[in-house]
Amino acid sequence: MEKGFTKKKAYGQNFLTTDSIPIRIAEVCGADEHTGVIEIGPGMGILTRQLLARAAKVVAIEIDEELVPFLNERFGDNEKFRLINRDVLKCDLSEIIRTEFEGLDCIVCANLPYYITTPIIMTLLEGGHAFKSITVMVQKEVADRLASTPGSDGYGAITASVSYYARVIKRFKVGAANFSPKPKVDSAVISIIPYEDKPVKPICEKTFFEVVRAAFATRRKTLVNSLSGAFASRLSKETIADIVSSLHSPTVRGEELSVAELAAIADRIHGHIGQEVSQ
Repeated sequence: MEKGFTKKKAYGQNFLTTDSIPIRIAEVCGADEHTGVIEIGPGMGILTRQLLARAAKVVAIEIDEELVPFLNERFGDNEKFRLINRDVLKCDLSEIIRTEFEGLDCIVCANLPYYITTPIIMTLLEGGHAFKSITVMVQKEVADRLASTPGSDGYGAITASVSYYARVIKRFKVGAANFSPKPKVDSAVISIIPYEDKPVKPICEKTFFEVVRAAFATRRKTLVNSLSGAFASRLSKETIADIVSSLHSPTVRGEELSVAELAAIADRIHGHIGQEVSQ
């Protein structure tokens, strides 16, 4: 129990206890007088305080209703602060940006719970919101994976998916001792910078993400075999093999290919599916 509050495992609550860490996070996230910040999971407000000292406005989204009175008592008198007691995955972020951040650049800053890191990141990226940056603290292993490159051990479907929307910058490591309760693993802060104009533009996003999911579904499996299973009802294995062989070695694996290379394969698959349907 801390300040009348019980930390809840269901929400993955590990609160920062070292003042220097939120200061560094607030500095690297780019919050300033021209910026509106969406903070996800403010917790006890240690990062919120630093964001309010820099940004024009902070909208904090907190799922735990038990934290609402504490946060309102601490920051409620600050005209730059607004608290939304809701699950961020159920929020209308476009509406928040429209009503709260008129004339401001919008960024996201958060200490994300480990158990829901990927859904939150993908929701932020897939929504088409004009975020200037998304700076989050995540499990160090996840940070390494998101910043990995084709052919490396950490490179996977989430890496390719995030890389389609944005570039990832690793900021700094945060040891487990800086949290209460102390987690079993270290964390790291990363910045995800969405592209204003995506460098890779597949003909069909749906097919592209089908290819991405299939390519990484089973590591060490050749791309031909992975894609043949995923598209079995629409294309023959021979057609898949011809598509892959026209661009790469027939034994290439999905984890060896960049986002642009996966998109090129997706474009050819999409074209062949269209031909099959029209015949």
